[in-house]
Amino acid sequence: MDMALTFFYVFLFASVIFAVEAAWLWWQARHGGSSRRIARRLQLMSGRADGAERISILKQRRYAASPLLEDWLRRIPRMAVLDRWLMQSGQAWQVGRFLAAWAALVIVSWSLLAMLSVPLLAFLVMGGLCAAAPMALLFHLRAARLKKILEQLPDAADFLSRALRAGHSFANVLQMAGHELPEPIGGEFRTCYEEINYGVPMNEALHNLAIRIPLTDLRYLVIAVLIQRESGGNLAELLGNISRMTRARLKLVGQVRVLSAEGRLSAWILATLPVGVAAVMSITSPKYIGLLWTDPAGPKLLWYAAGGVLFGVLWMRNTIRIRV
Repeated sequence: MDMALTFFYVFLFASVIFAVEAAWLWWQARHGGSSRRIARRLQLMSGRADGAERISILKQRRYAASPLLEDWLRRIPRMAVLDRWLMQSGQAWQVGRFLAAWAALVIVSWSLLAMLSVPLLAFLVMGGLCAAAPMALLFHLRAARLKKILEQLPDAADFLSRALRAGHSFANVLQMAGHELPEPIGGEFRTCYEEINYGVPMNEALHNLAIRIPLTDLRYLVIAVLIQRESGGNLAELLGNISRMTRARLKLVGQVRVLSAEGRLSAWILATLPVGVAAVMSITSPKYIGLLWTDPAGPKLLWYAAGGVLFGVLWMRNTIRIRV
């Protein structure tokens, strides 16, 4: 009886384990992440993808919410360039909102500097830095997004090449890339496909893709597609070559950054060392360094030193910045 009861308990335990495993496998097959990806890919292959992420049918980007401000901004030629920078940075801000935030920052910062009664030269320098901060932030966001797209481009070219070898049309491949590839490059391919879906010629949609992403490697990809459409050829092989070329260039860029790391570190040390030494001496020997603030020649020497440091940083930045 003890042996039979033991076998019964073992059989009951194994049955419970198998039942839980079966329930888990059923749930994964019906509602798991892999099943959702497979279902989405089947939808894309059959051309029945949902339109939840479609772009607006109005292709022209608005500069401002107000019609009067919109008309006024469109009369200024350089606003189109600013709107393109905002689009390339991936920000949803309109030109009018960006300019309003910029003006508010300049007014607030200059008012604070005027209330502090700083010297005229310091007011001009600090006010200029505050005025240039929004554009510097915009350029930083734009450069970071373009760098991320460049890192994703080899995998995207391999994805397009494999899908073409599988027998899909190029428009269908763009749709699949828009849904399968990660952001931000996936969103750009999705926008390109939606433009074609709304009736824009494929050549124009690819040109718009190259305008939104001003990268040389992506332009190679666009040119390869356009040439293949005009003269024929193995587009899958061309995309594979572009992927290998981009990976090799990124590898070379990484090697250059490693070799120039010492120069960048030297630039940081030389730029921050005077400020650090001045801060330490202000704590340890305030009377000794206090002559820089009390003597009339002290502020002039500080401005000359700041100019020299800035010139040296720019010089070293130009020296170690190697285009590949």
